[in-house]
Amino acid sequence: MPSIQQTRREMLKAAGLGLASLAMPSCAAAAGRNDGPPPRKPNFIVILADDQGYQDMGCFGSPDIVTPNLDRLAGQGMRFTSFYSAAPVCTPSRAALMTGCYPMRVSLPRVLFPLSDIGISAGEKTIAEYLKPLGYATACVGKWHLGHHPEFLPTRHGFDEYFGLPYSNDMLPDKLQKRIYPELPLIEGGKVIERNPDQAQLTTRYTERACAFIRANKDRPFFLYLPHTMPHVPLHVSDKFKGKSKRGLYGDVIMEIDWSVGRIAATLEELGLERDTLVFYSSDNGPWLIQGADGGSALPLREGKGTTFDGGQREPTIMRWPGVIPSGSSCNEMCAMFDVLPTIVGLAGGIIDKDRVIDGRDIAPLMKGQAGAATPHEAFYFYSAEELQAARSGRWKLHLPHQYRSVEKDASGPNGVRTSQKQIGPALFDIEADVGERTDLASANPDVVEKLTAMARQFDADLKAGARPPGRVSAVQE
Repeated sequence: MPSIQQTRREMLKAAGLGLASLAMPSCAAAAGRNDGPPPRKPNFIVILADDQGYQDMGCFGSPDIVTPNLDRLAGQGMRFTSFYSAAPVCTPSRAALMTGCYPMRVSLPRVLFPLSDIGISAGEKTIAEYLKPLGYATACVGKWHLGHHPEFLPTRHGFDEYFGLPYSNDMLPDKLQKRIYPELPLIEGGKVIERNPDQAQLTTRYTERACAFIRANKDRPFFLYLPHTMPHVPLHVSDKFKGKSKRGLYGDVIMEIDWSVGRIAATLEELGLERDTLVFYSSDNGPWLIQGADGGSALPLREGKGTTFDGGQREPTIMRWPGVIPSGSSCNEMCAMFDVLPTIVGLAGGIIDKDRVIDGRDIAPLMKGQAGAATPHEAFYFYSAEELQAARSGRWKLHLPHQYRSVEKDASGPNGVRTSQKQIGPALFDIEADVGERTDLASANPDVVEKLTAMARQFDADLKAGARPPGRVSAVQE
């Protein structure tokens, strides 16, 4: 009879693993042990893909994208199968990660563009700003997208180093669309060092910078934030992965990100830092389905980027910390991107400032696989820009009345897809039994609809009443 450990390994290799675990009621520890905290302050590495689909790695069920390094990371740690981004698009989801808040609370609910005059406020406190006074070296390598003016860049918000793009890689001048944008800037520190860098080399360059930062700070605690530019469209990949995937260019790009994860893991191993380091991997939002073959897959979830269905916000998430996080484990408790800040700060021995409201909660008990640990959230609320569109509490997810753009495959349409505006709500789904949000149970459960509607309306009113202003260029200059 195979051992539990052998069974877990076999499950991890199975293509359907990510789907099967969705039905799990809570965090399930496997063969790993919790040997207590490491002897020094832990290091933190937060890796964020851009527009990666829920299914788009082997350990979450991809049938055609090979990701051995991500799968290994999951095998050595924990997969979070009900982990939500706080928004279905770039800027707000990153604002939530950095500040521990719903995007509306920090007044960054929409995507910022090169002509935007707002960004993250100096009044907010990022993960890096919490960690620096605790003796941490801090670096951001990759796509920032919380404001491109100097006062909004990472080095003004707690990071010692910054190397990357200030916004999305498609925000370029376009004569046909008459977009009056500057040439795409690559920034180091606070200065533009290149215009229109070779995007095929970005993942490699980011990885080299990330590994160099780890090596330079191996003798002190560090926080590395690595938000990749890819797989945001337009897709670019280096020659070493071009044409390697059965999933086409999109698969090639994911394979290169997987390689990057492998290089970082190898660097930690070489320096003897594995047991001192929490590695977190996720995506900012779901796949950009309108891009067809250049977009990812959110299966078995419904829809993708830009929508508040789970396909737009439930992200493939892995956390690894040998000796602390049980190896080969999974957790289906509801967590969110804004939980990262209070969790990291708590693990570093810091305390969240009492002068500000944040929405995140410490999920270390879940991460450690503690018996009886459960989601710290009574409910999670889904926003599209300023509009509250859905709420989840326990097994129930309620969609309030709203319109959304649906994407379906259609060989005759642009990129091989067809889009249409649709209306939904009020609609109620048992998200544990029906992860694809297909069977509307609202008429059979009017009491649940009424309760969730009231909770959502009250939360929305309180959130907007307590929203803090964003940073503004004019205010800084005055």
